[in-house]
Amino acid sequence: MYSHTDRQYERQVRKNIGKDGEASVRILLTAINAKYIHSNLAVYSLKAAAGELASHVELAEFTINHRTEEILREIYKRKPCVLLFSCYIWNIRQVKELVRECAKLMPGVPVWLGGPEVSFCAEELLLEYPELTGILTGEGEESFRLLVECYVRETEKWKQIKGAVYRSLRISREAGKEVTEKGSKKPENNQDEICVNEPGQPLDISTLPFPYEGFTDFEHRIIYYESSRGCPFSCSYCLSSVEKRVRFRDLRLVFRELQYFLDAEVPQVKFVDRTFNCSHSHALAIWRYLLEHDNGITNFHFEIGADLLNEEELALLEGMRPGLIQLEIGVQSANPKTLEAVYRKTDLNKIRACVERIHRAGNIHQHLDLIAGLPYEDYAGFARSFDEVFAMKPEQLQLGFLKILRGSPMYREAERYGIVCREQPPYEVLYTDWLSFSDILQLKAIEEMVEIYYNSHQFRYTLERLLKKHSSPFRLFEGLADFYEQKDLNGRNYSRLQRYEILLDYIREKHPGEEDAYRELLTVDLYLREKVKSRPAFAPDQRPFEARIREILKQEGKQRHVEILLAQKEEPICLVFDYEKRNPLTKDAYIRRLQNTKEEG
Repeated sequence: MYSHTDRQYERQVRKNIGKDGEASVRILLTAINAKYIHSNLAVYSLKAAAGELASHVELAEFTINHRTEEILREIYKRKPCVLLFSCYIWNIRQVKELVRECAKLMPGVPVWLGGPEVSFCAEELLLEYPELTGILTGEGEESFRLLVECYVRETEKWKQIKGAVYRSLRISREAGKEVTEKGSKKPENNQDEICVNEPGQPLDISTLPFPYEGFTDFEHRIIYYESSRGCPFSCSYCLSSVEKRVRFRDLRLVFRELQYFLDAEVPQVKFVDRTFNCSHSHALAIWRYLLEHDNGITNFHFEIGADLLNEEELALLEGMRPGLIQLEIGVQSANPKTLEAVYRKTDLNKIRACVERIHRAGNIHQHLDLIAGLPYEDYAGFARSFDEVFAMKPEQLQLGFLKILRGSPMYREAERYGIVCREQPPYEVLYTDWLSFSDILQLKAIEEMVEIYYNSHQFRYTLERLLKKHSSPFRLFEGLADFYEQKDLNGRNYSRLQRYEILLDYIREKHPGEEDAYRELLTVDLYLREKVKSRPAFAPDQRPFEARIREILKQEGKQRHVEILLAQKEEPICLVFDYEKRNPLTKDAYIRRLQNTKEEG
């Protein structure tokens, strides 16, 4: 029985559609992104793929930080005739809740799901959520185009939609109402019959339209882009291993689309190609185009196999503008037995050599990844992998945790390795035959320390000295994690200055007698990033040098900071921080050292 609100909604939808049906059917593609700055490539691609029917498709983008009631309100205000959600591990909980709430508020409106999080359990979800109309599995562009046609033109081409799993239905002339077609066989438990169409063939991605045509909201956004689909490798924890071949987009199209981003001065474009440089000719052509058409602003991010880089590629990378591109390199483990168990073919010596060569050039941000929880790697083994990767001096070291994704080979092999994961997304490892839950918790704490004190680039000089005092990099971050635990410092939000003070407390306890030297290093690290208005309490006293500092600043200008150090050498050291000239990779101020500084007062 409809409530007053339900009848009101239905009247509004009918009003939107009008008599001709085809003219006004409103299909709402909804994305719930991990962050505001992210763009959802999937929904943009689907809308573009609708072609001449794209005018019937609207986009609604939210983030996981939006309250469910806010998303529900905005969806309701749009008055969709058909509703679709793009599903991933980071948003599936919200999507499931929204499916049920939307069914209450918008009865009769078909609700469809798509995306990697629902592609491998479609029938199960349809049984669990009777509110759902159907699910599009696998690649969605062609399936979505046919789905739109079915609703807008009221055709009954459901069986032609490859990869569709849906309740047997047809479209009535009334706005989006479902009318069940009962087959000759009575469905069990009085449920609608679930139809499973066969998967579609891999698409020729050169036939797909550019998803960002006419898009102008590039400011403060990360734009995701693909020039290839699939991966030639078979890493068992990755969904890309399901398809063993790679399809490349025509380079003429790629160049035209990259120029679109360059002309719009997009801040960052992230290629989602799983192993961008698996084809040398493809990678070289794109990198050469970016080098020749660099606008001095846009940054391009690539996920690569460092051990696949050849001499021609390395030479080209060395000539890039600092900050033009950044590279993400998945090392995952330095344990050969572990890599073999997950079917990952990696030449660690080649990775090390290529990373070092790029590092020497000093023009490319390198982001290296490790995964905790893989077979045959215990706590001590992971520590060794960490130290090996840390020694490569990446700009960022990401310590991730194994996720057991439905559809991946690891999902089938987890029991064999004693890998137990969380029941709910993101399906992260809880323990394995080699790592206890206590080990996982400790590694989580270490990950936090790496993020705060290494990946932030806010403690560069202090860490350099501290690293020399520890037996290995892993032990330093382990010690910091233990200190946070002992002092009950976890679970709180700290300001940047408070993080410096906590690190100084750690130094006082672990390295007594060296406090003055570390105070100066912490002060240098602080001023490297910004010219703070209020001098921190831990900073050394500069009053004896006030006259000399004023004299220097009068010559240097306002966009400078002067710091005079005493603890490092017998003679004072004068450093001038230039904030108009920064390192394009770390954003650190440029530092010059002045000679002949004399103590005053």
